[in-house]
Amino acid sequence: MTVESTAARTPRRSAGSKAGTTGTKRTTRTTAKKDAGAEPQLVQLLTPEGKRVKNAEYDKYVAGVTPEELRGLYRDMVLTRRFDAEATSLQRQGELGLWASLLGQEAAQIGSGRALRDDDYVFPTYREHGVAWCRGVDPTNLLGMFRGVNNGGWDPNGNNFQLYTIVIGSQTLHATGYAMGVAKDGADSAVIAYFGDGASSQGDVAESFTFSAVYNAPVVFFCQNNQWAISEPTEKQSRVPIYQRAQGFGFPGVRVDGNDVLGCLAVTRWALERARAGEGPTLVEAFTYRMGAHTTSDDPTRYRGDEERQAWEAKDPILRLRRYLEASNHADEGFFAELEAESEALGKRVREAVRAMPDPDRFAIFENVYADGHALVDEERAQFAAYQASFADEGGN
Repeated sequence: MTVESTAARTPRRSAGSKAGTTGTKRTTRTTAKKDAGAEPQLVQLLTPEGKRVKNAEYDKYVAGVTPEELRGLYRDMVLTRRFDAEATSLQRQGELGLWASLLGQEAAQIGSGRALRDDDYVFPTYREHGVAWCRGVDPTNLLGMFRGVNNGGWDPNGNNFQLYTIVIGSQTLHATGYAMGVAKDGADSAVIAYFGDGASSQGDVAESFTFSAVYNAPVVFFCQNNQWAISEPTEKQSRVPIYQRAQGFGFPGVRVDGNDVLGCLAVTRWALERARAGEGPTLVEAFTYRMGAHTTSDDPTRYRGDEERQAWEAKDPILRLRRYLEASNHADEGFFAELEAESEALGKRVREAVRAMPDPDRFAIFENVYADGHALVDEERAQFAAYQASFADEGGN
């Protein structure tokens, strides 16, 4: 497969970095629109049919992956998808206020997540359930925020995995600042920031690119281009492929097949090694697809057709790895049966954990707004208390 990446390099210590190059042609307004039938050039190690393809540049980053590790990647994706489906179902049952599904993006998240070392630090958005799984965050902890029970039920420093970020794009600034601190401390760890194609239009992201390039910060910007920023297609976000934006800031970018877990693992390892070696930031664009709604409050049928989803279903990340495992005799029916049983057990555990969560304190919203209290907050608290009391029956229950 063709490797397409920006030619730009960081100004310092960049002689050893690698990424293929292609020329960039000026596009007119009539040709900038995405051709639905065209296949983009990208790094791909595993085809949708489950065939392993050679890549002279990135093969070495997955050369040591064992059959056991391949089964582990498959297990990660299957269990992450099951957890995600369970969460969506729980929201439909009224147990969660909202849920942002990752359906279709499992390979991008598991591949990049498994490329990380324990001492690397992750700054996610609100959809990185697969990366959270790789970092050892209990799936049930992700649900507390969406149930309104807490602000995120894990210690970020316990797993080097920051709390979910709802403000679009802001976590890229947090990641850049943290990475600058890592560099000043002299550590050889790296930082990774996740964001979507829609967030790539945010000013915070552009500022992050500027600061990380100027200060040669050890950060990987991992953009999951799932084709839709809620109801806006990618061509409304950028006139050029997103990975090419890195060129204007002075660091390399690469586009990888986001439904290829091996490709995502290899490219992320490469980018992280660059960061740890002091070669600065990298932009990785994982070209994937959001199979479901943006969140459970969204109706994707209003802005895209079934034929588009069907075309991407044929590129399913889990199915392609299963095909490869079966064709290579790396997994048998016993493995798949055991994994199915484990998946059922996970679903049951998630359901029981969510339904056992206590209701949040309704008045907690008024706490910690001001350090010393505020008359307006006191007034609003009293109004809310009166509103709550209006639901009581004559018996006071």
